[in-house]
Amino acid sequence: MLDLKLLQNNFEEISQKLKAKKIDENLLKQLSELFITLKKEKAILEEFQAFQNKFSKELANTDDKEALKNQLSKNKEKINNQSKIVLQLEENLEKISSAIPNIPDECVPYGKDEDENIELKKVLTPPQFDFEIKEHHELGEKLDWLDFVRGVKISQSRFCVLKNEGALLNRALINYMIDFNRSKGFELVNVPFLVNSNTMYGTGQLPKFKDDMYKVENDDLYLISTSEIPVTNLYSNEILTSESLPLKMTCYSACFRQEAGSAGRDTRGIIRQHQFEKVELVCITKPEQSDMIFEEMVNCASDLLSSLGLAHRHLMLCTGDLGFSAAKTIDLEVWIPSQNKYREISSVSNCRDFQARRAKIRYKNDKGKNELVHTLNGSSLAVGRTLVAIMENYQEKDDKIIIPDVLRKYF
Repeated sequence: MLDLKLLQNNFEEISQKLKAKKIDENLLKQLSELFITLKKEKAILEEFQAFQNKFSKELANTDDKEALKNQLSKNKEKINNQSKIVLQLEENLEKISSAIPNIPDECVPYGKDEDENIELKKVLTPPQFDFEIKEHHELGEKLDWLDFVRGVKISQSRFCVLKNEGALLNRALINYMIDFNRSKGFELVNVPFLVNSNTMYGTGQLPKFKDDMYKVENDDLYLISTSEIPVTNLYSNEILTSESLPLKMTCYSACFRQEAGSAGRDTRGIIRQHQFEKVELVCITKPEQSDMIFEEMVNCASDLLSSLGLAHRHLMLCTGDLGFSAAKTIDLEVWIPSQNKYREISSVSNCRDFQARRAKIRYKNDKGKNELVHTLNGSSLAVGRTLVAIMENYQEKDDKIIIPDVLRKYF
């Protein structure tokens, strides 16, 4: 959540930055009107309180105590009524502000959508083939690695069963990713896949993305869409010590998304599923550490792709493609031969203090004062898309698939 005082004091400047993030301008209008109304109603409340304070002290010295008591009693009733008005306005402000996205960093390029993202660099060279290549779902069905028919039968569309060496490769990738991230200093944590609404609110999934979530009926539990949600919220409502920071964590989880609004996209194969797996990086840092940690996380995910021999590129997301909680994001896109283009496989974001304010994660700084931390998260990597990339980039003419050297010990 944004710092509401900062927003109120710099409304026009911050509004322009938020508009670049394609915010609903009606929300900004509501906020502006609410700030004005709240300021006016608070001033009235303060007048009533000032009257009460002033004349309560004079009660003992006045000759007409009964008249003053009556005035104070009526004024107290005004204070109670006005307090309710102010409280309701503050609750409305909180509700509206919970739907306001984070402010983009100054370095984030302005752009309307993903077509205006900026390529920063390419890493490794895509392979060349002297035969007609197959898409991963063709290879998966031919090798009996991917069973879409039975996935749909036991669930519905956009579910798949992994079998034989496909399931083994999936497991090998998860174990390798975890080991790789641990070698880079990230501590392994294992968290629940079901979390409550407070946890979903803390990282910004609720209320805005409610339609993308799977909710447990008659219970305050949601299936997570990323392990960023539970891992970041491990420290919600806590005050951390300065010495404990940065906290660097990695986590495997299944992820669940309804993918509302993605109808017709990636309908074939396992690139876009309702259930998928990821290995995540999450960091909680002091503000002055977060830029350094951000670069470290991007490099970790990129080095992981390089170790698998997968060509990829770094993209700086523009304002129009930036996520709700993110102030800055770099996507890593891996080369997919059958599509002849790069596709997203990792997204690393610095959320600054946006999530920390929502989740109330603080630390005691060098001056002994409580200060909000910065939170960062990134995929390292999306397991299914890594599986797709290996199948397509390492395919041979006879439909066999070479297993990258670093994964062989996991078989």
